[in-house]
Amino acid sequence: MKNITWDAYQLFLDVARGGGLTGAVGSSGLSPATIGRRMLDLEGQIGRLLFERSQTGYALTGDGQALFDQLLEMEAAARKVDSWQRDAQGMSVVRIAAGTWVGWLLSQNMPTICSQRDPFRIDLHLGERRASLAHRESDIGIRAFEPEEVNLAAIKTGDVAYAAYQARNMRFAGPQRWIAVAEDEAISAYLRWPHQNRRDEIAFTVSRPRSLHDLVLAGSGIAVLPCFVGDQEPRLERVGEEIAELRHRQWIVMNNADRHRSEIRTVVDRMTRLLKSHADLFAGKRPTYA
Repeated sequence: MKNITWDAYQLFLDVARGGGLTGAVGSSGLSPATIGRRMLDLEGQIGRLLFERSQTGYALTGDGQALFDQLLEMEAAARKVDSWQRDAQGMSVVRIAAGTWVGWLLSQNMPTICSQRDPFRIDLHLGERRASLAHRESDIGIRAFEPEEVNLAAIKTGDVAYAAYQARNMRFAGPQRWIAVAEDEAISAYLRWPHQNRRDEIAFTVSRPRSLHDLVLAGSGIAVLPCFVGDQEPRLERVGEEIAELRHRQWIVMNNADRHRSEIRTVVDRMTRLLKSHADLFAGKRPTYA
């Protein structure tokens, strides 16, 4: 077992917490086939059966549960070491993982999240992939669904609505021109929507969601944006009504073992107030000028 890496154990924890291969996809970024092969490799290296496999998922065997319990203790020990290291450095770090647009909102309001008087600093990681907190890659994450992992706590902040937008008073002489994130980068449902519904009308593809906003403002075409982004920009207007099937709830998530650390509790409280103060915009209730 000396050659088993911690990454293999982390993946085991993802599968165990997610109840199967599919449940581990979001947190690991790997395909179900790859995860399945790695779990077989792990069982071969350990020499014990860790999972009972069935069509409904993966259930831990007795040996699997014993390994799971030991790895939880290792995670707890790693947290203590990490906290000790931060204390030695004199200023703790709160790591936030958020999607492109919530990160955009946080950035605009960062003085309300972390001020000069606070004894911590912020590490803000932006991306569309699911925030992973199980192995402490982040302290706080924003998710579009309530976490299923038993070691995570969550605060619901409200609904998030989406619509298509174009530059205000823009009229196309010919067919509509749509802007989309490249299909292999379209991780979120709103990014996949143009490919699923307007594929033949896509005129531009970009590698990052942030470029959608800039191209729409430039009058290049139509793009799907969160309503709290599009409706705050008076130079944009909706094309049609809200895209109802894209609406989802939003959650602030954190590791149960870390949620009572003073700096994390402070940042979570401030983020919760900020997101809830924008609840109407998130839910698609337009400002008066729109």
